[in-house]
Amino acid sequence: MRPVTVIQGTGPIILGQPHSGTYVPDAIWANLNAVGRQLADTDWHIPALYDGLLDKVTIVSANFSRYVIDANRDPNGASLYPGQNTTDLVPLTTFDNTPIWNIPPSKDDISSRLKHFHCAYHDILKSEIGRVKALHGSAFLYDCHSIRSEIPHLFDKQLPDLNIGDNSGMSCDPQITNAVKKVCSRFPSYSHVVNGRFKGGWTTRHYGKPSDNVHALQMELAQHRYLISEHPPFEYAASKADELREVLKSVLLEINSLMKTKV
Repeated sequence: MRPVTVIQGTGPIILGQPHSGTYVPDAIWANLNAVGRQLADTDWHIPALYDGLLDKVTIVSANFSRYVIDANRDPNGASLYPGQNTTDLVPLTTFDNTPIWNIPPSKDDISSRLKHFHCAYHDILKSEIGRVKALHGSAFLYDCHSIRSEIPHLFDKQLPDLNIGDNSGMSCDPQITNAVKKVCSRFPSYSHVVNGRFKGGWTTRHYGKPSDNVHALQMELAQHRYLISEHPPFEYAASKADELREVLKSVLLEINSLMKTKV
């Protein structure tokens, strides 16, 4: 299987999907324990959730599981949230802090995965950002994520439904972030927050450079808003998802409109 799927569009928005993949090479799968093989921390069904919401959008999607290597972590291994619980470049545990390996990856394993998976994803993502910017004079990276709504090891209480992150205002023009917040406010049945527990991962922080006309925003969704259950087999709930898709479509249309003025 190719590590990355790319759908090229001619619009100003790129959807990054680093955590929706479930592919694990056989040699790596053999080293996972029974907990790891559930792939429970996958951003389940993200491609389906965003499918067809916006015309001419570019999509860069990692097909490999985050347990192979996390495409949204600093390749040097630096923590996204110093002092807070999180997972590593190659996770050793689930989000619940339960070990996932019978045989943990060695340094050589991690180096190999960086080259063949992490770099493969980011080489393509960087190329697509450059291509889109050449077409429009600016580019917008919308990083698509989701997570279980209750994970005591990572955060207190239940996570808001819509978690908007722009690295505390550094990765995206505040006008766009504020516009996204206003769109979310039009749907009062969905709770939302800006720069709460999730401020944007390495992808958002690395590529978001408003001064260079590249804007990046992370949207972390609470999975209970579109899954039947946040437990295996993590099935897609079409009726719930359709309601959420209306929110996401409104967000993307607003960003798309604003990007037409960014040169």
